[in-house]
Amino acid sequence: MTDRSTAAAGRTGPRSGGQAPATKTPPADAVDPRGPRFAAAITATLLFAAVALALLTGTATDPAALAALSPLQRLVEPASLLLLVLFALFVWGAAAGVKRHPFGLIFARLVRPRLAPPAEFEAAAPPTFAQGVGAVVTGAGLALHLAGVPWALPVAAAAAFIAAFLNAAFAFCLGCELYLLLRRARLAGRAAR
Repeated sequence: MTDRSTAAAGRTGPRSGGQAPATKTPPADAVDPRGPRFAAAITATLLFAAVALALLTGTATDPAALAALSPLQRLVEPASLLLLVLFALFVWGAAAGVKRHPFGLIFARLVRPRLAPPAEFEAAAPPTFAQGVGAVVTGAGLALHLAGVPWALPVAAAAAFIAAFLNAAFAFCLGCELYLLLRRARLAGRAAR
């Protein structure tokens, strides 16, 4: 994230112009930015597995094979089941917040105590919104796959994988950036009135 988007996301610390010193205890509405990156790394790995399973089995990419299966048979394929689990995790993260997401809890209990305090915190709203974006993408891919649309499952899983990989590897959260763009557009719309 850039300094401008960092400040807009509610971060405090050196990257936001030193507005507030780093603290060991985050504000109530903030998260350690390493937590969502940790979750994104696990999610990216699972999404990569879903893409690989969908491509290796070939059913999701073969129109004739896909048409021969009932929606229930499509659902119990390994790639579909894995994407269903990931969809449920995205919904959980969007509904409960990234702090209460299973990967967020693992980070908070097992990983964060072994790390130095973060240099900055970030608002929980952008990564929580990103979880909702992930739910929409994986849910749409799963629904289209169950409806018999070829390539829907691997394409949706690949799109979600790219977003999760960018977050895990480069700390670039596409869903967070979308949140900030929508927030700015809403604020700009109010200012124009």
